[in-house]
Amino acid sequence: MRDITYPPVILTVKMLFKVLGMKINIKGAEHIPRKGGAVLASNHIGYVDFIFDGFAAQPSNRLVRFMAKKDAFEHPISGPLMRSFHHISVDRAAGEQSLLDAIEYTKAGEIVGIFPEATISRSMEIKELKTGAVRVAAAAGVPLIPIVVWGTQFLKTKDHPSDMWGRGRHVSLYVGEPIDVTGEDPVAET
Repeated sequence: MRDITYPPVILTVKMLFKVLGMKINIKGAEHIPRKGGAVLASNHIGYVDFIFDGFAAQPSNRLVRFMAKKDAFEHPISGPLMRSFHHISVDRAAGEQSLLDAIEYTKAGEIVGIFPEATISRSMEIKELKTGAVRVAAAAGVPLIPIVVWGTQFLKTKDHPSDMWGRGRHVSLYVGEPIDVTGEDPVAET
């Protein structure tokens, strides 16, 4: 895929976070493959999780194509950006197409980012997980890579004041080892 806007936006955001004194700790980034498709499955505690989850793929020189609700694609500002980043629109009322798009992306060698909780956890604990991440990874024959993010809930999340521009914030990411899934029992594998 041709990426004109994604790399400069990443660079701009990294510079902004540096100016704000933000500390980003990433462990396990070596588990992100340097080539080939994969599914990155992350917990979801804040509106900006995708930014930091994407940073975990930077040491491997990869971009992550995130699945996001279609509302983000319909917004006059975020919509053009989401499409230019080649993210995947999810229509919760008819999600089959987004599943097929994610499979196609991973088969084409892309990393697809999925939030299996399907929404932000207000309790900051992992909610019941949907089976989509396992189903995509199994159908495409690619590894599923678990990732945990912590600290984004202090920046911007549901039902709490936003502090996106506060100085000296810390965000931590832990990337787990790739998991091979078969898809024979997506609920159990999830």
